Amino acid sequence: MDTAAAPSLRDQTVRDIAVNRPGSTAIFRRHKINYCCGGDASLAEAAGDRGVDLAGLVAQLDALDRSEAALAPDETDALIDHLLERYHEVHRRQFPEAIFLAARVESVHGDRPDCPTGVSQHLAFMFDDLEAHHQKEELMLFPLMRRGANPLSGPIARMESEHEDVIEQLKGLARLTHDFTPPENACGTWRALYALCQEIDADLRDHMHLENNVLFRRFG
Repeated sequence: MDTAAAPSLRDQTVRDIAVNRPGSTAIFRRHKINYCCGGDASLAEAAGDRGVDLAGLVAQLDALDRSEAALAPDETDALIDHLLERYHEVHRRQFPEAIFLAARVESVHGDRPDCPTGVSQHLAFMFDDLEAHHQKEELMLFPLMRRGANPLSGPIARMESEHEDVIEQLKGLARLTHDFTPPENACGTWRALYALCQEIDADLRDHMHLENNVLFRRFG
């Protein structure tokens, strides 16, 4: 590890590390460090808040392959296209499947005390809320950005506020699924549900990170 680089990394914000170090978001998710909303804390502050060993965290981040291509396209149109294809459309496939699996688990295993009762309803609420959010971006905000309108501080602030709501919804999803950990004797459907919920959690956090910390900052 480059010990000379460690102090500067400690002082960088979580948001900037997530933007500039491909692969760092997976490390942050593993340690439950919020990088998509409220990422203004320094790495040292965030590690302290989560009770994570700072030296170990720095070592993990320093071990990342810095030669890996950046995840965010440089051109705004290309970045918006990436967000639409990689996240908006993917969420539209993920949620209906997760809702179906959740309803099946609740129907078959509803008499078990460890059944995630209410998770199908929670997912349905999240999907409805997220789709309304997507429509605002696709029909209003993104077209303005493609035309180069600037500043867009008002609409961006509203989208960021709604992202905070999504974070709270993800916390609720994690509680309902015991941090996406199925019981040892869970059936295949139950395990598939929790795996998909964990995938949704990761994708939504990466999605909002790219919007909040990359795209929106171009229009501050």
